Amino acid sequence: MAGHLPEGTSPDEALKLENQLCFPLYAASKEVIRRYKPLLDPLGLTYTQYLTMMVLWEYGTQTVGAIGERLFLDSGTLTPVLVKLEDKGYVTRTRSGKDSRQVMIELTDEGRALKEQAKDVPFRLACTFSDLSLDEGLELKRLLMKLLEGSR
Repeated sequence: MAGHLPEGTSPDEALKLENQLCFPLYAASKEVIRRYKPLLDPLGLTYTQYLTMMVLWEYGTQTVGAIGERLFLDSGTLTPVLVKLEDKGYVTRTRSGKDSRQVMIELTDEGRALKEQAKDVPFRLACTFSDLSLDEGLELKRLLMKLLEGSR
């Protein structure tokens, strides 16, 4: 594909929904988030909050910018997510002592404890995708990461 339509594609063909790469990506993303919802509701997390917590569980205290870079989110999108997580008692937000323009995000004890409750979420989600083999899932992830890395 490499960003090009097949040679000889007419403008009318190019505008068909079935010929768009973006549409199945969009629809699949919505479907994945829909499947996460019943798994995350008991934790009191939205999908974006869950991803943010995963970054903090893995990497520890981070700047807003570092979290945003890992999640492909800008600070305007991420800040309300972090405010909600702080309201829930899972994180604290403090200005960096080295650079007051940077906001540091740190897990609270409650935020660290939530990790234990979330440990089975990836496995339970994987069970909802029985229509993909393990190899197909890994190949799909590899291709999506290749697409994302090319956007940086």
